[in-house]
Parts: sequence; C-alpha cells; structure tokens
Amino acid sequence: MKLDSTRTLLVTQADLRSIVEAVGLDALMDQLLHALSDALRRFDGATTEVRKREGFMLDHPRQPGVLEWMPVMQRGHTVTVKMVGYSPLNPEEHTLPTIIATNSLYDVRTGHLLALMDGVFATALRTGAASAVATRCLASPGSTVLGLVGTGAQAVTQLHAISRLFPLEQVLAYDINPEALLSFAGRVGFLDLDVRPATLEQLEAQADIICTATSVAVGAGPVISGRELKPHVHINAVGSDLPGKTELPRALLERSLVVPDYLEQARVEGECQQLAPEKIGPDLVTLMKDPDRYEAWRQRSTVFDSTGHALEDQVVTGLLLEHAERLGLGTPVALETIGGDALDPYSLLRGPESGPARRLERRRAGGA
Repeated sequence: MKLDSTRTLLVTQADLRSIVEAVGLDALMDQLLHALSDALRRFDGATTEVRKREGFMLDHPRQPGVLEWMPVMQRGHTVTVKMVGYSPLNPEEHTLPTIIATNSLYDVRTGHLLALMDGVFATALRTGAASAVATRCLASPGSTVLGLVGTGAQAVTQLHAISRLFPLEQVLAYDINPEALLSFAGRVGFLDLDVRPATLEQLEAQADIICTATSVAVGAGPVISGRELKPHVHINAVGSDLPGKTELPRALLERSLVVPDYLEQARVEGECQQLAPEKIGPDLVTLMKDPDRYEAWRQRSTVFDSTGHALEDQVVTGLLLEHAERLGLGTPVALETIGGDALDPYSLLRGPESGPARRLERRRAGGA
C-alpha cells in the first residue's frame, strides 16, 4: 500500500498489533536498534533538520504536565512531527498512560499529510531503543545486572531493548509505587529474566547498568543517591523532560561522561541543565560516529541524558510504516479537502459533478 498524494494513511492500534503479530516483538526491537544506530551514524545536518521540543504547560494543581511537538525534516522528502502529551497523573486519575502521542508524516513538497499513527507504542519503543544504543557504546561489555528505578511503562521497553544487547543475569527493580513494582515482573514476563524487587541501596550497589525512568516532580530530584555505585556503572537517565526536573545528583554527573541525545534540548530540560557546558560530553550522534574514541569510559561512570530526540521518532515512524505497507495495513482516508478544483475551496462540498474534469466534459458536449 503506497502513500499517495490525496489520501492519508491511518495506522491504528489494531494495525500496530497486527504488525507485532506478524514481525514479532523481539524482531521489531532488533530492527529498530539497527535502524536507529544506522540513522545516528549517518546523520548529516545538511540533509536532516531536527528542532528541539516546544510546547505548552498543562496546569494541574498537584503536578503540571506538557503538550509538545517534536519536528524533524528530511530535506526534499518528508517532515515527521510527534505531538506528545506528558501528564504524570494520568495513570492515577484517568487510567491512561503518562505519555500519549500521535506521529504524523508530511510531504515536504506539498504539505500533504501522508500518514497519521499512534505514538504511544512508538514512543515507548524508540526510547528504549535509544537507551540500548547508547548503553552498547558506554557500558562495560561484561555488564550482567540491570537496575530499574521506576517500573512504569517506560521501564518495560528499557529492559526489553537492553536485554537484546546484553546477557542480563539479573534485573533489580525499585519504585515508590508498590502496585507498579508488584505488577512489573508480570509485564516483562515475556523476557524470561530474573526480575527481583530491591531496595534503592541494593540496586545502586549491585547494578552495572541503571535506568531511571520516573515522573519525579520539578525540584524533587535526585531519585538516587549516587554514593555506592559501581565504578563502571552506566546510567540511562530518561525521566528529565522539564526545566528544573532532574533525576541524578550533580556530583555524579560531574565525575561521569555525560552524553546527551540532543544537546540543545538537554541543556534546557535534561540532566545537562545541571552542568556547565565544558562538563558535557559528546552528543549521541558524535558518540555513534566514533565510539572507539570513548572506549576507555566503559570502565568508568557514564550517563546517557535521554530527553527524547525527534530523529528517533522519524526512524520508528518510518519502520512501522514500512511494515504497514508491506502487510497491507492501515486505512487510506480522504482527510484533507483536496482532489477537486484546486482554485475552488467549495468544489468538493458540491460533489464530483462540479470538478474541472466534469466541466470540461460538459463543454465538449456543448453543455453549459
């Protein structure tokens, strides 16, 4: 099924389920890891333009959220835009995910909306993949123990993605929400890993790799102490996405190689907002283009500052659309008022009889 110039392909939750059933969850994650690694290594700012996240604050008396857009343009081809809502009280108050998103794809030549798809699954998938790609470059190759601080939705894909690249022998899980912690082992049971609840102290002391994926409030961090960590620990800090919202102690950051996914964004709302510019390491693109340069850091403390990169959205959207096309999934709809008389915005409202082709036919027939 080809994307066309007059219709928009809707890829729904049911379509994504069919893709996973056809491809397999492990294979889909492996494909994304490969595609994202390749996109980062090949990234060229002259052909791909990425903008940092912008948006609106969503007021709430207990804990604010945001509604934001994340755009990226592949010059001469398409623009991918994700609209994403972050509402930390969603699970508690509305039984909805903390992150709700839609991904859209536009023709850069015409502005036509080519495709629209669910972004909840895609965001979780690509965020896990980004951490795994960074972890492969920065963590000790012998890492076997993963610690998860926060066992919500994002912890599932963090664990899944990293488990595809490291032979994990044990997973230590911690959450301030006892219900989330209790249900976590069941949610990741498909991985067949040794998942155990742990105290924060146990997790920090024993983990080779740590992922922090929390909804900590602005000014309420850090979520770990950073005092009893292994010398070679690698940390994926996933939860920071607002000014003043951080998960890691500043002292830990200052003694680590800190790699932001997208520097311009991370300095505003990531862990990098705690650091002077000279204390920040290479961004993920730079790391991926020359990983050997930083190989010595695999035996020292490292941090991946993951604020969310629009390039990741472009890659996962493209991958899912490729599968939808191959499997004949998605529904083409005439969403935009296009395809009639381009000079008459009311032509489609009057039906096909009013189109330019029909008028030409009438003139040839001698009609009015």
